[in-house]
Amino acid sequence: MGNKEQLKINIRIEGRSYPLYIERKDEERHRIAAVTVNGIVNKFRELYQNKDSQDILAMAAFQIALNYTELHQNEDKSLLLDELKNLNDDISDFLKNEVQA
Repeated sequence: MGNKEQLKINIRIEGRSYPLYIERKDEERHRIAAVTVNGIVNKFRELYQNKDSQDILAMAAFQIALNYTELHQNEDKSLLLDELKNLNDDISDFLKNEVQA
């Protein structure tokens, strides 16, 4: 890849190396994600020592997906609360204007 914005990095997950071509600006995010995955995998490996790598990786993937889902549900609730607050402010402003008229 000749694009100067692209960077080739190797991410290690569960002892295996995965070469990736990424935007240079995204390098830290990719490395943090790899550390996060490996941390979750290691946690499950300690908890379930009798499970094989496929089971450990499946449980880690599920945990990550669960965290992702919870984050988006909370984000959706936050957006809804912001909209309700804005609506409440609009109603209050309208009522103040009506009382003054």
